[in-house]
Amino acid sequence: MACRDKSVQSVHVIFAREGKTDELVRYIVQRHHEGRSFATLAIVARQRCGVVATASVSMHSIEEGFEHQTVPDIPPVLPAEHRVDLQVIPWETRSTADLNDRAAQPPDYDLWMRTPEVDTALAPALSAYATDLSLIGTALRPVEGLSQRAEGSTFTSATISHTLWFHRPFSTDKWLLLRHHSPLIAHGRCFGRGDIYTEDGTLVASFAQEGLLRFEAT
Repeated sequence: MACRDKSVQSVHVIFAREGKTDELVRYIVQRHHEGRSFATLAIVARQRCGVVATASVSMHSIEEGFEHQTVPDIPPVLPAEHRVDLQVIPWETRSTADLNDRAAQPPDYDLWMRTPEVDTALAPALSAYATDLSLIGTALRPVEGLSQRAEGSTFTSATISHTLWFHRPFSTDKWLLLRHHSPLIAHGRCFGRGDIYTEDGTLVASFAQEGLLRFEAT
């Protein structure tokens, strides 16, 4: 299809229902608009149960122009002794925080990551996957005596919607800092947002997520 001269500028995904990992997913893509600079796509993911997710995707041709950013100072990459095993992320990750810690902490989480060498065209997809994994755990950090390990017993959680904005081209096989923050848990949901920085402090992407966070009655 067209849009080959454009890259993903933003993606907003809504997860309609739980999908099945042992069943193929059929993706239906509809191009709503394509101009010289921008294009807009709608994607529907279906399984036999029906629609499992929908996505609105904006694409943009890279343009040269004035640049300015205002961001906090970025710490150096953590040394190897801070490597963490997140299990669901099959590449190198490092952090000084533990989302399984049950002590109350501020609702913030910094995670360094670096994939093996891959095509830079995969950076949006790989970062979309990585940013979908820790915001609910970040939201739980201020709750004393609770961590993400209680999922399925003390609470039920799932991603409702997930959005990313890609500001600059980047590679995932170089160190990236995923900085998470969650300001809210309310009405059976939680909200979080974050930014992705390169090792030299360049802001390359931002993300936000709403999650289901339903506590079991006691």
